[in-house]
Amino acid sequence: MSTPRPQEPHPIAPRRVAFDWRETPLHWIPGEPTATHVINVLHLLLPAGERWFVKVFKEALPLVRDDQLLKDVKGFMGQEATHSVQHAYVLDHLAHQGLDTAPYTRHVDFLFEYLLGGKPPFGLPVPAPEWLRFRLSLIAAIEQFTAVLGNWVLAADGLDRADPDPVMLDLLRWHGAEEVEHRSVAFDMYQHTGGEDPARYARRVLGMAVTAPVLLYLWAWGAAYLLRHDPQLADRSRYSLREHQRAVRKGLLPTWRELGAAIPRYLRRSYHPSQEGSLRAALGYLASSPAARAAAGAVGRAALS
Repeated sequence: MSTPRPQEPHPIAPRRVAFDWRETPLHWIPGEPTATHVINVLHLLLPAGERWFVKVFKEALPLVRDDQLLKDVKGFMGQEATHSVQHAYVLDHLAHQGLDTAPYTRHVDFLFEYLLGGKPPFGLPVPAPEWLRFRLSLIAAIEQFTAVLGNWVLAADGLDRADPDPVMLDLLRWHGAEEVEHRSVAFDMYQHTGGEDPARYARRVLGMAVTAPVLLYLWAWGAAYLLRHDPQLADRSRYSLREHQRAVRKGLLPTWRELGAAIPRYLRRSYHPSQEGSLRAALGYLASSPAARAAAGAVGRAALS
């Protein structure tokens, strides 16, 4: 069974990037702790989340009967594994600056390793093939939001005006560009493994119905945790919607409308994620990213040696 794609195939491969965090301050957006920590929630969620993506896709690989999709999925897995590692390094950097994230990330690990692990939790009588398809539907829904966020960060002029730490900005834009680059893979994987199952669309809706509120909860909780435990905030600030909206108005965070509008688009029966963002813009950034250029140079030097 082939998987239709309304776009020309684009080769997806991991870029073995590296970042030097030694000079990155805790508040990498100067004077903006709320915006800094709302974005920093990515580092709390992605190491465990993207390791989980790779595990679930590895479990599903035997179901893939389309050669191009198989190549895309393997490239996706390589990119997600690299994302997980690089964001984990940021957690180490935060810990070195006195911000211990382990009490929060333990809950994230429990979510992905137990509640969404290889077997249904609590002995739920869900057949293994259905449990796999459900988890693939969750990944497809999550990737809808990561594509939207990736497209946003590539065009976020407000971040440039705020004079952020250049290493952190490069990490976010390199990651965002790769999310746009592989924005269709998880959706295609879900559609392909669902075959002609009449429940395929209903399961896609369920995946989004679970994903959207859980992500919102985890993000608000994560931002509140980081602000409350930030050693540089003497008053142990609380997360404030007012401060969040101020950061949105300054272009430091995406709008609620941008994020919310991703849901009805995804739920259209005719929808395909190739409609999200600009592949040209993503590849343009990857061609100029300091970390991606250094990684490409290292590959080229290795090939010549």
